Amino acid sequence: MARFLEGGMARARRRTNRVSRQATELAVAVPLVVAQRMARIAMAGSTPNARDRRELQLMGAEKLAAFSESWMAMYLQMFHANQELAFSLMKAWNPMLAGKDAWFKSAQAVQSAMLDILGKGMAPLHRRAVGNARRLSRSEARR
Repeated sequence: MARFLEGGMARARRRTNRVSRQATELAVAVPLVVAQRMARIAMAGSTPNARDRRELQLMGAEKLAAFSESWMAMYLQMFHANQELAFSLMKAWNPMLAGKDAWFKSAQAVQSAMLDILGKGMAPLHRRAVGNARRLSRSEARR
């Protein structure tokens, strides 16, 4: 049992670290992207050039795509998590299948499922925000 606990805790810790890292990188990248885009809008004034218009259009389309992708990823992960949770709870209630740590495994499955859902939902937003921060910082350096 100790081996199971250590293995499960290590997996949960890795998931938590991954989601925490994604959230931190997202928290750093988003303000940078907003600042760079707002500066571009301010410098363009009332007559944006074709490059500025393209960036503004990309900004709107990218937000819609990222949030749609994020919601769909979270929905699919939630669907799978609900199935796994239902199965683990059925196992915990069945005296033939349940071991002494069945309820602990079910609680661990809930924690794991929530981290997976959060990670899946954050991944598209993280990917786009970090990518935009890199791309916009490179384009500002070339100006």
